Amino acid sequence: MEQSKITILLADDEPDILEFLGYNLEKEGYKVLKAKNGEKALKLAREHKPQLVILDVMMPVMDGMEACTQIRKIPELEGTLIAFLTARGEDYSQIAGFDAGADDYITKPIKPKLFVSRIQALLRRYKEVPEESNIILLREFTIDKNRYVVVKGDTEVTLARKEFELLQFLVSRPDRVVTREEIFANVWGENVVVGDRTIDVHIRRIREKLGIDSIRTIKGVGYKFDEG
Repeated sequence: MEQSKITILLADDEPDILEFLGYNLEKEGYKVLKAKNGEKALKLAREHKPQLVILDVMMPVMDGMEACTQIRKIPELEGTLIAFLTARGEDYSQIAGFDAGADDYITKPIKPKLFVSRIQALLRRYKEVPEESNIILLREFTIDKNRYVVVKGDTEVTLARKEFELLQFLVSRPDRVVTREEIFANVWGENVVVGDRTIDVHIRRIREKLGIDSIRTIKGVGYKFDEG
């Protein structure tokens, strides 16, 4: 992939480091996004889907470890690489970073040429996630993700936008129990406040409109779409 097509998200609460590292990455032709804390980094990652995220461990609002954990829960960012940038070189910190889902660990301060070299080496490991088909074929119906339409037999069934997105999220994870927290985060977004019964109501409407019993309620946990 050409460097001009690669987006790198850089998150650090020290403005000088953001400016210094960002400048060196931009000089190499990369597109650079900057965040001052983990929460902002998570928001930018959702919006821009960068190929690489570089996170400082110690940041306000949301630290790098938590931001990494949350990014790893986003299906669209499955192929995104994550590296921690920190002055802490203790073994336990590195182990915690890898446990959270990091691909690499860069200790600062670091010389610009070495930093860029590490980033280039890391990006060679990047693999694009194959684009999914816009049509999902199931036993009883077809989901057209482009048109936001569900077709059952010869009939188009109208679903509200969130009903459609919820159905699509569940069927993309067949035979797997999906927690309520995962649904809220991926369908509504973590910063949107909705009532506890919101998911239940949407599930009930989907079942009624499509006349299906494929979506099972797993009491106390979440929901599961039975493919078989």
